[in-house]
Amino acid sequence: MSDLNRGIMKFDGADRPAAIAISSILVLGAIAILLVWALKTAYCFS
Repeated sequence: MSDLNRGIMKFDGADRPAAIAISSILVLGAIAILLVWALKTAYCFS
């Protein structure tokens, strides 16, 4: 069992490259959305 198949990712195939790519895209996308929202809230863009 690899280290990626532990903790919150306790399912078979959690250490597959596709699962890692999907989860990283979701996390980075959420961070990007939050950054865009913060910039729009803090500064007046048209």
